[in-house]
Amino acid sequence: MTGTENRCRLMLILPEGEDIDARRVMLEDALRGGDVASVVLPQYGLEDGVFQMHAEALVPVIQQAGAAALIAGDTRVAGRAKADGIHVAGGIEALAEAIEKHSPKLIVGGGNAKDRHIALEIGDLAPDYIFFGKIGGDIKPEPHSKNLALGEWWASMVEVPCIVMGGTDPQSALAVAETGAEFVALCQAVFGEPRNAAQVVASVNALLDEKAPRFED
Repeated sequence: MTGTENRCRLMLILPEGEDIDARRVMLEDALRGGDVASVVLPQYGLEDGVFQMHAEALVPVIQQAGAAALIAGDTRVAGRAKADGIHVAGGIEALAEAIEKHSPKLIVGGGNAKDRHIALEIGDLAPDYIFFGKIGGDIKPEPHSKNLALGEWWASMVEVPCIVMGGTDPQSALAVAETGAEFVALCQAVFGEPRNAAQVVASVNALLDEKAPRFED
């Protein structure tokens, strides 16, 4: 969509669920709401075979909406489902291995960057992005203050794009944007009430259009 490339954009993280059809509908509704840069499909507790079925059903929905589909879990699933990339939720070693095996064919990024030292070590690996926060970490309305501080520090000095986990309040996207982060990740803020997902995505995009700082060319 026009006008979104020079400001913070939205990454969605799909919540847990075992009903593929329900997840597909929820995802389609959210993606109808407006600009979404990418969607992470975490494995959660699904067995590899079941996760494979979910990924094969949901990756095309994401891609048809113009977003990048990122698999968090079994990397073999990403290849079989023809996903765009891999989100590594583990540590530095796991991220380094994923980058070595799958980059640049696939987008490879991740985090578990709990402090500046670890973040810089991750940055040395040259991932496609670094993630501040964790999947399932949106337990309060506002983003975690430490993640905001890390995002602001990182965005001011490192070229590798950063993603900061937002809170359960859709308005928390603006607090992330104000750090200079390239992306804000939302899960419960969008999917907590699935019937409102499209409306929430639209409202977040409108908020960012109006108030998010613009990046310099």
